[in-house]
Amino acid sequence: MPAMKDINIVKIAVEMTDQVPQLIEFNQKQPLAGIIQELCNGWNLTEPEQYALQFNENNNNNYITEKNRNEIKNGSVLRLQYSPSKTAQDILHKLNTGSPEEKAHAMNRLSILSADMTFALDFINKQGLTLIIKQIENGKCKGTVLAHTLLSFVELMEHGIVSWDILNGDFITRVASLVNTSQEAQVTQAALSILENVVLNSSEGYGQVEREIPIGSLVGHLQAAPVVQQNAVALINALLSRAELAKRRNLAATLTSKQVRTAIQNNILQTGAAKGAEMAHQLYVLQTLMLGLLEQRMMTKMDPQDQDGHDKIKELRRIAFDSEGAGSIRGPGGFTRDYKKLGFKNDINPALDFNETPPGLLALDCMIYFARNHPESYTKLVLENSCRADEHECPFGRASVELVRILCELLKIESDTEEEEEEFDEIQTNRKDEHADEEAEEDCILEDSDEPSSSVVKKPRLE
Repeated sequence: MPAMKDINIVKIAVEMTDQVPQLIEFNQKQPLAGIIQELCNGWNLTEPEQYALQFNENNNNNYITEKNRNEIKNGSVLRLQYSPSKTAQDILHKLNTGSPEEKAHAMNRLSILSADMTFALDFINKQGLTLIIKQIENGKCKGTVLAHTLLSFVELMEHGIVSWDILNGDFITRVASLVNTSQEAQVTQAALSILENVVLNSSEGYGQVEREIPIGSLVGHLQAAPVVQQNAVALINALLSRAELAKRRNLAATLTSKQVRTAIQNNILQTGAAKGAEMAHQLYVLQTLMLGLLEQRMMTKMDPQDQDGHDKIKELRRIAFDSEGAGSIRGPGGFTRDYKKLGFKNDINPALDFNETPPGLLALDCMIYFARNHPESYTKLVLENSCRADEHECPFGRASVELVRILCELLKIESDTEEEEEEFDEIQTNRKDEHADEEAEEDCILEDSDEPSSSVVKKPRLE
């Protein structure tokens, strides 16, 4: 009878530079120090405490620890390298005293190794992060070396070992200058990532980044390489999410301009850059943040004392009917008849139509936008529907309120970007108009009116 197989033992290969690989049985119950000792004996290496095992995969070069050793499977190929502590010390020595070529090589190694938590902890404990911050601040690094320095900083900070609050104003100013000037793509990519994290994770950093990075600079980066575009959108999202409401609205006004919409359309959507998972996520977050600005109006009922709201309702009536020349001779019941023709549920007091939330006052905003910006289409729609038979009726007021409610639901205006399924709506961004949401409502109304039996958006049931 064959012997029972020990599930704690896997057969692996271990490589080392300039050495013949060893084929061993790796016992998961044996301490790593003992396994490394045996490997060092096989290669006649002294000081086994100076060595450690690493994964040797395309996307995984992490050091092997007691926590992740269970990831080693039958057939795995590992490498024996210098330990994280010795490697960190060697890199620091080269960065401090090496030749320019040695410093460049050391920084390149650091940018790769910094993604490993085990190495990062050793490097930070040896004051390596402090050195990297100083090198970024002094501005002496250029080109590829600067890119590797910034990337190393990003990787070290992403482990959460050190707070982003350690950064001073000089550091933020230096990184901001890299975003505001022409740099290699890798430099700009890393600088944008740093500023995004400063905005999101630093208690004081948001204000400085908001002051030092003009939105025009970020819009310019939407025409750059895909990795730069992605990080530029991510920084825009961070600034939007941290801004107070007034600043958020101002920023949103810029972002909904034709210039920015065209930049996203031509450089991201049409090039296929938005198909990447991370870019799609960032565009989804941007869209959600922008639509979220409508939530306050969507959840606000019309107050009886809201003079602006009453003026908008009167303007809807005036645009639709005063062109007939009868506005000055209407009798006491004229306004009520007009409001009935406009399709309000409450023709005596149309303000009551905006008491349901959602869509609240957002419906009135969309209606007045349509009437002001497309008065001929608006007037034609109202007058034609007032003459239609009941079975083809599409009363403007009730249809508008219901369609805006449906759009609020479809566009997930109340959605949390962390919890909802991420579905980026290219239609919203493809619109080159600054009022895409109002235009969406208008399109639905016109579609519903022109072809009542085959509308793109089904005609809502109106009571």
